[in-house]
Amino acid sequence: MAERLLDRYDAVLSDLDGVVYAGPHAIPGAPEVLRRISEDGVPVVFVTNNASRSVATVAEHLTDLGVPTGPDGVVSAAQAGAELLAQRVPAGTAVLVTGSQALADVVAEAGLVPVRAQSDEPRAVIQGFDPGLGWAELAEAAYTLADPDVLWVATNTDRTIPQARGLAPGNGTLVAAVAATTARPPVVAGKPEAPIFRTAAERAGSARPVVLGDRLDTDIRGGNAAGFATIAVLTGVDTVHTILAACSAERPDHVVGTLHALFEPYPEVEVSSSAGAHSARCGAAEAETDGTRLRIRGAQDDLDAWRAACAAWWAAHPDTDVPVVPDPEWEAGE
Repeated sequence: MAERLLDRYDAVLSDLDGVVYAGPHAIPGAPEVLRRISEDGVPVVFVTNNASRSVATVAEHLTDLGVPTGPDGVVSAAQAGAELLAQRVPAGTAVLVTGSQALADVVAEAGLVPVRAQSDEPRAVIQGFDPGLGWAELAEAAYTLADPDVLWVATNTDRTIPQARGLAPGNGTLVAAVAATTARPPVVAGKPEAPIFRTAAERAGSARPVVLGDRLDTDIRGGNAAGFATIAVLTGVDTVHTILAACSAERPDHVVGTLHALFEPYPEVEVSSSAGAHSARCGAAEAETDGTRLRIRGAQDDLDAWRAACAAWWAAHPDTDVPVVPDPEWEAGE
C-alpha cells in the first residue's frame, strides 16, 4: 500500500477557522477526518488565533461538531499573549484588555490584573479579537498607548476571519486601526510567530509534526518559521492562485483540496532547472517557466497542474519577500 500523506508525520497541528469550521458550522467532512486521524493514534492539537473564546469553550464546540477534544488539545493566541505579557511585565501589573472576557481571564490566570480603562493606569495593553468590540474600546487602547512606555501585545493580526456567509474583518483590521492612530506597532504573540506552534508540538509530544492551515500569512508562514512541514488546505481563505504567487516564507510543502487528502498518497513533484529555465511535472500535468512566462499543460481544475505550476514558478523565484503573480498560459493536457 502506498504511503499516505499523514504517515509522514507524528502529529497534526491544525488551524480551526477555515479548516475545521466556518463560523459555527463544520466544514463538510472535516470532523470525520480529524476524528479518524486521532483514532489512528496520531495526536491532533488545534492552534487558533481567535482570542474571543476560552480554550474550554473551543474544545466544547469541537466536541459538539464531532471532534472530541479537551482544553489541553487547544493552544490559543490568547494564551500566547498572556504568557508574553507575563515575561515582559511584573506580576500584578494592570493590563488594559481590548478584547473578550475570555482574554481577560487568561491575563488574570497569568498573574496580571485585567482592566478596561486608561484611568486604571495600565502599563500594558493586550488586544484580541472580539466580535462585540467597538469604537470606545479601540479609543481607550489608543489613549493608553499614547504613552510610549506602555507595552502593546496583539494576540494576532489576521486581516480576515472565515464565517458561514464569507470573509469578515479579523483582529488585524482592528489592530491596524489602533496602529494607525498611535503610529506604533504591537508585539504579536500568536500566528505567524513560531512559539505558538512549538508549544503545540511540545503538547503533542511530537518530533515530526505537520501544520495544517488555510492561511498563508499565519498558518503556513508560522509553521515554516517553526521549522515544521506545512499543508495548505483549500477550504478557507487562500486559493491556488494566491498560493502560486506566494512569497518564499509562505510557501507550503503540500497543497490539498480537503482534509481527506491526508489519507491518500501525495503525488510526487519532479523539478528540473537548466540555463534559466525551470520545469516541473506532477502526475500527467507539466509546467515550465523562464521566470516571466508560465506555461501549464493540464486542466485548470486539476490540482496536480497547480502543484506543478507552483514547483516551477517557485524554482524560478526562490527568494522573494513579496508575492510574485504570474499570468499562466494554459494548454490542454494529453
